[in-house]
Amino acid sequence: MSTAPEHPHSWTPPSHRPRSRNCGPHGPPSHWTLWPPSTQRFLRQWALQIAIERHPDLAARLRHLEARAAHVTDPEDGRMIAAEIGRILDKAAAEAGYR
Repeated sequence: MSTAPEHPHSWTPPSHRPRSRNCGPHGPPSHWTLWPPSTQRFLRQWALQIAIERHPDLAARLRHLEARAAHVTDPEDGRMIAAEIGRILDKAAAEAGYR
């Protein structure tokens, strides 16, 4: 007896579907490249956000830096804030499999 669906468009219960990889150390699933660029961009941004939110202290630090950046007047402070935000985003991108 075959486990293949009788019809190519028949419904398969979630418990019998193959699990797809999420973003992680191996990067995004290969089928993401089939989606339009705007969807790919959204998924990349979403993956970065999830990678950041997995670390509450890091997420809080990012929010604090973003709030400071909104009111900074000294260019040197702005560069320091931007550099730290960049490091946080780089770390998140590596965790999500984009670096």
